[in-house]
Parts: sequence; C-alpha cells; structure tokens
Amino acid sequence: MCGIAGWFSEKENLLEQTDTLRKMSETMSRRGPDEHGEYVDKHAAMLHRRLTVVDPETGRQPMISMNGEYSIVLVYNGEIYNTKELRRELRSNGFSFKGHSDTEVILKSYLMWGEKCVEKFNGIFAFAIYNEKERTIFAARDPIGVKPFFYTVYNGGFLFGSEIKALLANPKVKPEINDEGLMEIFFLGPGRTPGGGVFRNIFELKPGECGVYKDGAFRKRTYFRITAREHTHTRAQTIEYTRFLLTDAIERQLVSDVPLCTFLSGGLDSSIISSVSSAYFRKHGKTLDTYSVNYEDNKKFFQKSLFQPNSDEDFIGIISEHIASEHHSVILDNTELYSALFEAVSARDLPGMVDVDSSLLLFCREVKKDFTVALSGECADELFGGYPWYHNEEILYEECFPWSRSQAVRRSILKDGALPHGEDYVHQRYEETIAETDTLPSDTPHKKRMREMFMLNFRWFMQTLLDRKDRCSMYSGLEVRVPFCDYRIVQYAYNMPWELKSLNGREKGIVRTAFSDILPESITWRKKSPYPKTFNPIYWELCVKGAQKVISDKGSPLYDILDHNEVRKIIDDPEGISSPWYGQLMRAPQILAYIAQIDFWLKKYDVKIV
Repeated sequence: MCGIAGWFSEKENLLEQTDTLRKMSETMSRRGPDEHGEYVDKHAAMLHRRLTVVDPETGRQPMISMNGEYSIVLVYNGEIYNTKELRRELRSNGFSFKGHSDTEVILKSYLMWGEKCVEKFNGIFAFAIYNEKERTIFAARDPIGVKPFFYTVYNGGFLFGSEIKALLANPKVKPEINDEGLMEIFFLGPGRTPGGGVFRNIFELKPGECGVYKDGAFRKRTYFRITAREHTHTRAQTIEYTRFLLTDAIERQLVSDVPLCTFLSGGLDSSIISSVSSAYFRKHGKTLDTYSVNYEDNKKFFQKSLFQPNSDEDFIGIISEHIASEHHSVILDNTELYSALFEAVSARDLPGMVDVDSSLLLFCREVKKDFTVALSGECADELFGGYPWYHNEEILYEECFPWSRSQAVRRSILKDGALPHGEDYVHQRYEETIAETDTLPSDTPHKKRMREMFMLNFRWFMQTLLDRKDRCSMYSGLEVRVPFCDYRIVQYAYNMPWELKSLNGREKGIVRTAFSDILPESITWRKKSPYPKTFNPIYWELCVKGAQKVISDKGSPLYDILDHNEVRKIIDDPEGISSPWYGQLMRAPQILAYIAQIDFWLKKYDVKIV
C-alpha cells in the first residue's frame, strides 16, 4: 500500500515545478512512510510514497520499463492477489521478472495486454501509467473501490492523487465548494456521490472504472460492473461455493513480507477471517495475532439497544481461545477519541463518520506499533444482507437511502432558506442508483428490490466504510485488507436468491452456515452488533462543548448557515432525535461532533463557498 500522485501538463515545464511536486508528494508521506520516489520529465511527473509490504528490494516505484527510446512509468497503490497466476502467464509469453512484487506484474501486464490488463487483476488497487511516446496517462481503480483515485482536469493538464490533499497542494486546484458540495456535506454526508470529491472540479474514479488522459481530455470507461445472472447452484452447492470463495480470498490476502495480523471484534465476519487465518498460520508454524478495540469504562456505561444488543468483549475471548490467537485489546481514552475527530478530518480531507473514524484512526495507530498489515471484516453486511433494512419490509420498499431515511434532522439544523433543494438532490442520487441496477426479466418484484437494495448499499454505504478504512488506517501507514471485497464474492452474492442468503431466517445465514463447523456456536449465531461506540458521558460533554463553540463563534464559516436554536435543542434533548443522521448509531453526540468536524474542515482547508 502506498500513496501515488501525478501531473501531466501540455503547457508548464514540470522540470521547473520542483517545489509544487515536493508539496504534492509530502501530503502522502503518512500513506508511504518507508520510501519516496519520483519520475519527472518536461510534460509528466509521477510521484510515489511507499509502505513496504512485498519485495522491499525490487518493488520500488515509480517503476519504469523502456519501450525503445521511450519510458513507460507506473505508480501504484494496492495489492494484487492473483500475482502468481499472472506471473506464470506472462512468463509463458516471454516476459522475465527481476523480483516478486505485484508492481512488476502490473507493469508487465500493461505491456502485454494494454488497457485490458485491468480485467485480469484480482485485488485492491489504484494506479496510473504514463506512456512517454504516446503522451498519455492510463489510470484505473479496483472493481470494488477499496483504493482511492482522485483527479482533476484543467485546461492543458491532468492531476491525480490517492487523496484530495495531494491535488490541493497544487495551485491549479482551489479549495472551493458550491451549493452542490454543501448539499453533499449536509444532506448526504458522511456519504458521498460516487465519482465526486465534494470540492469543486475534484472527481474520483468510480469502482471498476479506468480512463485515458490524452489531448486535453480524460475518457473513462467501466471495465467491471455487477451484472444480473441466474443463480444455478443448489443449496448445498451455494454453501460450499460461498465457503470456497471466502476462504480463497482470505488465504490469498495473507501473503506479506512484513508482520500481519487480523482485527477481531467477536462478530461473525472478523471471526471467520481470524479463524481461517489462524489455521493458515498454524500450517506454517506461526501464531496469529488478533486485535480488538473498546473504550474506557464502556462496560460501566454500555446501553443495550435493538441495533447493539450486546458488547463485543463478551465474545472476543471465546473466539480468541477457540482459534488460539495471541489477542491484544486496545482501550481508547474518551478525551483522545474526541481530539482525534479533527485528525480524522485531516486523514479523510472531509468531515466523516465522526467517532467511528476517530476510534479507527487511534486503533490503527496502536496496531501499527507492531504490525504493517491487517485483515478486516468490512462489507459482509452490505453483500449478504446483514443490516436491519434488508429485513424490515416497511423500510425495504421506501424510496430512500435506508441508512438515512429522514432528512428532517439535517434540514432542522440549517437556517430557513439554506440549501432549499437538498431533499431533491438526495432523491435524485437515489434514483440514479436505482436506474443503474441490473435485473433479469424473470425477477419477481421482491428479487428486483433486493437487487436495488444491494446496489444502494454497494454504491453508497459500503463506499463510505471503505473510504473510512483506507484513510484512517493509511494515516498511520497501516495496510488493511478486506477479503469480503473480492469481486468474485460480490458478483456471486448479487445473484444469490434471498432465501439462500438469509438461510435459516437469519441475516447472513449462508455465511453462518458455510463456516459453522470452524466457529463456536455462540459466535456463529450471535446477533449482528455494529462497530463499537462509546457510551461514556465524558465524550457527550466534549461533543456538546464543541458544538457550542461553533454556534457561539461569529467568525465560524457555519455561523450564518446553522440554526443555532435547533442545535441547542439537540444539546438539551439528545433523546429527541427521531431517526439517526446516518447508519444506525449516528445520533445526538455524533451530530454535534459532525458539526464540529465541518467547522474544522472549512477552516483548516480554507474552503471558499462559491
């Protein structure tokens, strides 16, 4: 995993832009703390910051191959999990290799198959290839969108980077937002429209997209899309194939030349990953290290709810003992949790999922002290129907994003007349996603709706979580891999009938059944519980102070946008929030924290509202 950035210019001589290139590269130093490299000629600059995971000696970047007198230059962020198969195929076609890095495999694949190379890769990646002879840049992002690729096109040039901050370090890009950007923040946030970067003129390759910049234009195409197909497997075959796909994905992602661990919450998804990983480690004479996160005094203040029926710590010991892992529990201080809200904005370049972000950032910082790579259980719920909105018929058929059903609280905190089209903007984004959903003529209304719900989750909720995971982990130079995001699993789950997906009447029933023999029964059939949140009143008090500071500061960019009385109502009556702002647990403390994050973001990035 790394940070990449680049600049192609028809007009500027980039050999004279050393200061700007240095600033762009430095923005990514946290993503790649081990090494940095650059390739610069008159028209193109390719920048790389490396987090060394595989092949330290011969995997350095930018990686260059000569095509006659001209250079082919690659910068790449990610991991390719079918490297061995591709290397074997490339060797059979006459290619040789200096090392065993996946970087070299990507470069040789491009030389072999051109732009179609992306269709050969199983992995998480974002990369760009500069062709000096053709004066083009070919860029691609992985099918699921695990790794980011932001870009902007201006008159005579093209800029790209792993993070928005890399683009903002170039004077060609201004930190500006318009009403559309404000609606992203206040009506969709912390979600984000696919392909958008909130800032004006900053965009992102969508999952499964690639493109070529040439002659002043960036022409994109979709090389991977989720398609509707008939599910032909029987119940037994579906169980077996689900187990095969996930086990294969996990084991492929255990390859590393540096220390690797897993995240273990005691829930189904992380327990499966940790169990398979532990068995793999034992075969190789090693013991797996596992990590969990919680908050000071959370046992004392824990509040049981429909969405969070029990605490993770009741189950972590059971599964850790069962798989014989060396377990580490990270306990977070609530004051630090609040302070890290603002570091999380710096990591993400945008307001985010507040304490869900800041806790992950602090957690990854601790894990990084001993490990460079971790495996995590993200995205099983989106793919296999783990969330309540898949199971509640009333919510299922509502024409809205189910994790943000009501815009009432979002509207309430804004002054009268502010962003009057916010609700319409959200509904338009919803309709666009529904229109992209691939179906079969034979689909029943229920099956069609389940496909639509899948796409809503895949395009939106899942991407928000992947954004969070990438930015908050890479902020500490920790690579986190997500086995459930294997494109084969995504495609298979999309076409799996609901009665199989929810086998035995349970959320993720097929996954539970497929791995029931390697997990304790209490883990296999544990009711889903979301990422842990703090219930400590210290955190609430800090969120209150943060929001009060914003609405009392006449110099705040939000002073003339927010309805101060409505913000005070949330402070005075936190239980009065009728529905979450986002997800299941983003309620009063998180709304106040989000307001503080927006204020910090506008100031830190010197955002101009245009």
